[in-house]
Amino acid sequence: MSERLQPGDTAPAFTLPDADGNPVSLADRKGRKVIVYFYPAALTPGCTKQACDFTDNLDFLAGHGYDVIGVSPDKPEKLAKFREKEDLKVTLVGDPEKEVLTAYGAYGEKKLYGKTVTGVIRSTVIVGEDGRVERALYNVKATGHVAKIIKDLGL
Repeated sequence: MSERLQPGDTAPAFTLPDADGNPVSLADRKGRKVIVYFYPAALTPGCTKQACDFTDNLDFLAGHGYDVIGVSPDKPEKLAKFREKEDLKVTLVGDPEKEVLTAYGAYGEKKLYGKTVTGVIRSTVIVGEDGRVERALYNVKATGHVAKIIKDLGL
């Protein structure tokens, strides 16, 4: 089971390929606040709802100094299909090796329909301008999560 992050922790550095295969790095966002959200799989109903919610609120969040990066274990080709099909504007990156998912505590044992399975734990980590974790939310719901983040951040 991977360790969950706590406020004040240094956010693990990462560079992962986006839907076009271009590297996206947390270090490139230094000086900006970043909402890094982890979701199980592109092109599934819950993950689609969540990605669409982030896309719908992207300008609002950017206006308050937040970038958004969605991380899943999908390969860039699948992310590109997801982006095109749903007209997503949010930056999606793939972590097929699950190294970043694990480093952020977003991969491990979870309950699914009453059974314990190993997989992606739907999570959101808010990283401050200094690269430290401001908030780490685990086992979040896909629906209504973006509205909750906006409310919790007082935006």
